[in-house]
Amino acid sequence: MNLRDWARRIKRDAVTLWFACRDPATPWLPKALCWFTVAYALSPIDLIPDFIPVLGYLDDVLLLPALLWLTVHLLPPEVIARSRERAEDWMARTGSRPASRAGMALVIGIWLAVAAGLAWWLWPR
Repeated sequence: MNLRDWARRIKRDAVTLWFACRDPATPWLPKALCWFTVAYALSPIDLIPDFIPVLGYLDDVLLLPALLWLTVHLLPPEVIARSRERAEDWMARTGSRPASRAGMALVIGIWLAVAAGLAWWLWPR
């Protein structure tokens, strides 16, 4: 498998999880992890911006595939099969992936929490 195929699978799995979140047969714990993963994967902004050398691509190369792998392996096989079929149909029709406003809010919330933690830690007492 080459890099282009791997990237296409990552994109497909993100959309697959988007459909799996909405499947009533998804158990609550995988559904929560699924929601977090989808929000992060489909967010229009990254947790670590890509312009930061090396670190900017670590979330795209390590964190996101690890989250996708874990979430896919926690979901029931029948949910994955239905969701993959729906994702492939959806991507063939639209040619793109959905965007997640919740993911953008999640990333911004993490940035604000880190900034507040740093300010509290660095503020002279």
